[in-house]
Amino acid sequence: MKPFYFDGAFGTYYNEMFTSGEPCELANLRYSKRVLQIHKAYIEAGVHAIKTNTFGANHTLSPEESVIRDVLTQGYQIACEAALGTNVSVYCDIGYIDGEQQLEEYKRNVDVFLSLGAKNFIFETLQEYEPLPEVISYLRRKEPSANIIVSFSVSQDGYTKKGYFYKTLLTQAAKDADIVGLNCQCGPAHLYQLIAKLDLSEYPRFSAMPNAGYPQAVNGRTVYSNNLDYYAQKLLQIAALGVNVIGGCCGTTPEHLKKVIEGEIPLAEVMPQASEPRGETVTNKLLELLKSGKKLLAVEIDPPADTDISFLLHGAQMAKNAGADAITVADSPLSRSRADSMMLAAKVKRDVDIEVIPHLSCRDRNDIAIRSALLGGNIEHVNNILVITGDPLPCGHTGVFSFNSFTLMNFIQTLNQEVFSGNPYTVCGALNVNAQNFDAELKRAEKKIASGAKALFTQPIFSMEAAEHFRKAKEVLNCYLFAGILPIAGWKNALFLNNEVSGIDIPAELIERLKEMKPEDVKREVVAYSMSFVRSVYSEADGFYIMTPLKKIDFVAELLSEIRKLEKEG
Repeated sequence: MKPFYFDGAFGTYYNEMFTSGEPCELANLRYSKRVLQIHKAYIEAGVHAIKTNTFGANHTLSPEESVIRDVLTQGYQIACEAALGTNVSVYCDIGYIDGEQQLEEYKRNVDVFLSLGAKNFIFETLQEYEPLPEVISYLRRKEPSANIIVSFSVSQDGYTKKGYFYKTLLTQAAKDADIVGLNCQCGPAHLYQLIAKLDLSEYPRFSAMPNAGYPQAVNGRTVYSNNLDYYAQKLLQIAALGVNVIGGCCGTTPEHLKKVIEGEIPLAEVMPQASEPRGETVTNKLLELLKSGKKLLAVEIDPPADTDISFLLHGAQMAKNAGADAITVADSPLSRSRADSMMLAAKVKRDVDIEVIPHLSCRDRNDIAIRSALLGGNIEHVNNILVITGDPLPCGHTGVFSFNSFTLMNFIQTLNQEVFSGNPYTVCGALNVNAQNFDAELKRAEKKIASGAKALFTQPIFSMEAAEHFRKAKEVLNCYLFAGILPIAGWKNALFLNNEVSGIDIPAELIERLKEMKPEDVKREVVAYSMSFVRSVYSEADGFYIMTPLKKIDFVAELLSEIRKLEKEG
C-alpha cells in the first residue's frame, strides 16, 4: 500500500517566495491569494492532504483573540477553496502552544475549526503531550468522527526541547490519536534512524514529516540546501519502514513532495535493532546507605570563582575524615559564575574517594548543554544529582530555562531508562521549610517526587517553625528527607543572615554573645546552636545537609563529629 501523502512546509516556503517579514499566518488576512497559491502548488504536486496555514495561530501571533479567530477561520476557508473539486483532504493545523493558558487556547482553536465543519485535525511539532489528552477528549465529545494526528518534534537523540523522550510520548499519544508521528527539527536521515528503532505495530498509524535537512544562514536569511533527489530517496526509505503517512516540514517545497510521490519505493535500509552496548552496572553507594537506615551526612562546599581548587579538595577530605558520606557542589550559587559543578564533583570523587552530589541548575543551560553535562558526569561515575531552579539572576542578565525543576527531573528519568541504565542518576530536589505558605511548598514537593525525585534537601533550619515544617514534610512526603543545617560563621555572618536572608531569625542574645567571643569560643557556641536544630528533627531526618559557611570547614567538621556521636548514643 502506498503512503498517504501530506504537503510540506508552509512557513519556510512562504518566506522563500514572499519576503514580507511577517508571520505567514497573517497572510490569511492580508494576502489570501498567496496562501491559496501555495496550497494549490502542493495539490498539483500530487499530495492527498494539505494543512491549514494556522500553525502559529496562538497568543505568540497576537494577544487579540479576535485576530486569532479570524486567522483560523480564513486559514480553513482558503485551504477548503484550494481543495475544492479534488479528493484532497484539509487538516486543521494546530501547532504547539505553551504558557499558562495553553489548554484554553487549544480548546479555542478546536472550537473555531469545529464551528466551520472541520473533522480532520493535526496537532504538530509538540514538545510534550500535556494537555493533549484533555483536548482530544474534548474534541471527540464534540465531533466523534474526528480524525486526529498527533506529531512530536524531537532532536536527533529523540528528545523534545522540554526533555521528553519520543518513545514515551508516542506511546502516550497512541492511546488517544488515530495517527501518531514525528515532524520537524530532524532531517530525513536522522528521522529515519529514530523510526527504525520503533516497533510500528505498536501504533495505530504512523506519520513522518522531516525537515529538508539542516538550515544555514546566508546573508541573514535561513535557507535549506537544494536536495530534491536526496530528500526523496530518504523519504521513500522511511516509507519502506512501514510508515503510513508521509509529508515534509521546514525547508520542503512542492518540488520535494512531487519528487517523492513520483518515485519508486526502494528496499528498506533498516537500522540494526541490536541494543547499544552498555557500560558496567554501578552501585549507588549513597542510595544503599539510605536504604540501610543510616543517617547520611552531606556537606556542601562552593566551587571556586577562579582556578584554585585547593580549598575544595582540602575541605572535602576534612569533611570525609569527620564522618561525611558525600560532598555536594553548588552550581554557580547566587548567580555568580564559578567552576563547573559536574566537573569538580567528578574530580572530588576521584581525588578524595567520596561520593558526590553536584547541583544542576535549570537557569544557565539549554537542553543540549544539560544533556552533555549529564553524559560527562555519568562517564565519571557520578550518579547523584541535586536539581534546582537556580538563584535569581542579577539585573541585566538573562537565563536560559529550557527546563524547570520538574521537567528537568523527568528528562533525567528518561535518560536513566534509555542511556544510563547501568549507572542511573538518583535525582534529588530542594524543599523550602521556611516558605510562608508551606502547604503550597508541599504540593510542589509532591510534584517533584512524581517527577522522579528520590530525596529532598531542605533550606537551612533556623527556627522551631522550620523544624515543625520539616516534621510535617516527613509525615506526608514519600521520599528521603535531608535537614539543611547552616552553621553561623560569626557575628558579622549572623547579622547578614538575620537581616538579608528571608526565613532566618537568629536570636538577638546569641548575636550579642557572638560579638564579644573569641574565635575558639565562637565555634563552640555555633556548633551547640546548630546541634539544637539537629536534635529537633533527628528522629525524622534521613540525613543532614550541612552547608559550609564562608570556608569555615572546621565548624562543619566539628558539627559532623557531634552528629556522629549522637548517632552512636542511639
